[in-house]
Amino acid sequence: MKLGLRLSLKQTLAPQLIQSLKMLQMPHLKLQQTLRHEIMINPLLEEIEPVEDDESAESEDDNFLKESEDSADVDQEKFDWENYLGDDLDEYKVKSSLTRSEETFEKVPVLEKTLADHLNEQLSFLKLNDEDRKIGEYIIGDISPRGYLVVSPEEMAEEAKIPIEKIQELMQIIRRFDPPGVGARDLGESLKIQLEEKGYKDSLAYRIVDQYVHELDRKSILQISRAMGVPFEKVQQAMDLLKTLSPWPAYGSFDSAAMPIVPDLIVEKVGDDYVVFHNDRNMPKLRVNPGYHKLLKAGNKTTKDTKKYVREKLEQARWFINSINQRRSTMIRVMEAIIEEQREFFDKGPAFLKPLIMEDIARIVEMNVATISRVSNGKYVQSPQGLYEIKYFFNSGIASEDGGEMSKRHVKRRIEEIIKSEDPSKPLSDQDIFQKLQEEGIKLARRTVTKYREELKISPARFRKRKA
Repeated sequence: MKLGLRLSLKQTLAPQLIQSLKMLQMPHLKLQQTLRHEIMINPLLEEIEPVEDDESAESEDDNFLKESEDSADVDQEKFDWENYLGDDLDEYKVKSSLTRSEETFEKVPVLEKTLADHLNEQLSFLKLNDEDRKIGEYIIGDISPRGYLVVSPEEMAEEAKIPIEKIQELMQIIRRFDPPGVGARDLGESLKIQLEEKGYKDSLAYRIVDQYVHELDRKSILQISRAMGVPFEKVQQAMDLLKTLSPWPAYGSFDSAAMPIVPDLIVEKVGDDYVVFHNDRNMPKLRVNPGYHKLLKAGNKTTKDTKKYVREKLEQARWFINSINQRRSTMIRVMEAIIEEQREFFDKGPAFLKPLIMEDIARIVEMNVATISRVSNGKYVQSPQGLYEIKYFFNSGIASEDGGEMSKRHVKRRIEEIIKSEDPSKPLSDQDIFQKLQEEGIKLARRTVTKYREELKISPARFRKRKA
């Protein structure tokens, strides 16, 4: 044994950053549940009625949040609690938007387990340290209800300030969770994971997925057989195996009861401008519990352990309330940028929705694309044009013959119209629809037509055929 000094680099995960990102991911109803749960477990937080003036409350919040982050270095025995907390701490609460009328919701059944709940439960069974567990929960937050990872490892690493090696390490662990294929980036990756779970990593089916996953809708079994130099019967068996796999890892396994949709944001037209409000109705307002003043004002008469406990809970309360305020401001900034880019939609309606991608908004608001994705998924906005999920406003553009672009939703609507007008006795194939779109000046690949038709939940031509 020997005594020595050694320098090393270690990534320290900011709890406040991870907490903010997790809360940004939550939809309105989930956030309500989280707030009430935090009130139960943190005695320094309490719910209050929003009777104080909003402007004075905001100034108090700002003063509180500007307190020094270096307070952790102050000696516990000589810590001046009264100076740290201040006499006005009992007024500290979450900022609230304009007072709006209350609304009631229809009673609904208890929620079933979601995919995120299922994955987090499996994560809790692993022997991970607190930091790795937080990173795992962060990654799970970027997995869609169908089981696909919607954000790249690079974007997650940049957003959460985590080494990409650590992200990839935890991703590999999560991909071994149930259901098989969960956490994959695309269809090919998901099918490979499912085959590996079944013990078919070195099989012909695995090779077919690796080489032809994006061409399976265009190549016949005979063509694949000839291209790979494999007997037809073996390719047929491999294709039969692929049919037993799920194109969406979690599809149909975690369907939950219908829930009321509560908008996180409300857009109203005031004069010629659109104003964005955060929907705070039915959201508990929080502040630090003033009942702890007596304990903290006891100064050095309070035991060291008690001071440590109260201080930890105080920091948690401060981080928690700051995360709520950060969530609100981030969502409003993103929505304001969307309104600026989609002004015609809000003025004239869905037919005027323009092509827009998350990278465009990320550049405008100077945020990471992963943050925009968290704001968009599962969050709704009430606008003069109706209630929409925020991600509705993001859609890629399709090139037209005149050199312009039209939105993906416009093209899908056109495909739907073409199919509705077809002769039921002679339904149009995807190739026929592709040719019609080409004649109209809409440029896209034939496999894209198939993809859009499937997204519209429309069956192939052979299943749509009806006798005259």
